[in-house]
Amino acid sequence: MTATAPAPFTEDDYRARMARAAGAAADAGLAGVLIAPGPDLIHLTGYRPVATERLTVLVLTAGQDPVLVVPTLEAPDAEHAAGASALTLRDWTDGTDPYAAVAPLLDVSGRFAVSDNTWAMHLLGLQRALPGTSYTSLTDALPMLRAVKDARELARIEAAGAAADEAYGEILKVPFAGRRETEVAADLAALLLRFGHSQVDFTVVGSGPNGANPHHEAGDRTIVEGDMVVLDFGGLKDGYGSDTTRTVHVGEPTVAEQHIHDVVLEAQRAGVDAVRPGAACQEVDRAAREIIEEAGYGDLFIHRTGHGIGVTTHEPPYMIEGEEQPLVPGMCFSVEPGIYLPGRFGVRIEDIVTVTEDGCRRFNNTDRRMAIVS
Repeated sequence: MTATAPAPFTEDDYRARMARAAGAAADAGLAGVLIAPGPDLIHLTGYRPVATERLTVLVLTAGQDPVLVVPTLEAPDAEHAAGASALTLRDWTDGTDPYAAVAPLLDVSGRFAVSDNTWAMHLLGLQRALPGTSYTSLTDALPMLRAVKDARELARIEAAGAAADEAYGEILKVPFAGRRETEVAADLAALLLRFGHSQVDFTVVGSGPNGANPHHEAGDRTIVEGDMVVLDFGGLKDGYGSDTTRTVHVGEPTVAEQHIHDVVLEAQRAGVDAVRPGAACQEVDRAAREIIEEAGYGDLFIHRTGHGIGVTTHEPPYMIEGEEQPLVPGMCFSVEPGIYLPGRFGVRIEDIVTVTEDGCRRFNNTDRRMAIVS
């Protein structure tokens, strides 16, 4: 696969994202949004500092220019961020009070949404500086902030999915029997990097009974003939996530194993078919879960059907009962039903999809049927 550089995000992209965030906060009755280093800051500004004891915070309020407050020694890096020209930069120097630098930017009695990964010491510092303010988590207040992707973001997620598909195609060629799970996991990680990922977030290799643990970390168990093996892997490529799962078998499966896989395959197809604009997130979960329940395995499907993906591999929206958020074109998320038989094996099939104007499109397109490996 020939790697093609993605179209870069522009100043206008970042300006629009910050304006949307400030507007969404105002619509929710909030005075603004405070963004600490992490995925939200990357999405909104393109700036990727490491979170430390020194305060860095993006302040977004409706009707005001975005302001990024940074330590003086980090200001040169902030000035070179992709979205820096769309905001005002303010710095503070060691030995001064960083919260005093932020306080004039905030409504002294306002309620603000703060990014979920904000350090407690920084939030408490703001509360001391402005005791009349109050705060709520960004995910609680604005869960859909990053959910709807623009065309450039969709292109990156599609490319990440294609790279993960390439990795799956190659992993089917390696030997499984007689090797430890960790060895196959290392092969998967190397393949993700080979096909353009800059970061590997997870390589689940759940063989035999370990496959009954959905988030099993690859261990020292030796894979043997007759094992069902769950392969769940993903990471970041050009800043956007991949996540796909296929279940393979070492040698020919039994009738019972094939039946379980067929049920999950049908459930996954039903979940994808339920994706359409205006449908509630929970409808995707219900469609997949109904198939598994009708087959008699409802109590063995022990997790939600899907999660959003973007600059992180797990983010809102979530495909789970009780989530009534309507699906909107541009949303991207996984559809990944599974059945887990304790002490025996597990099966999961997962694709990333995006909502389109009239349905959905898959970003993973490898064969979902059970592959036979050696």
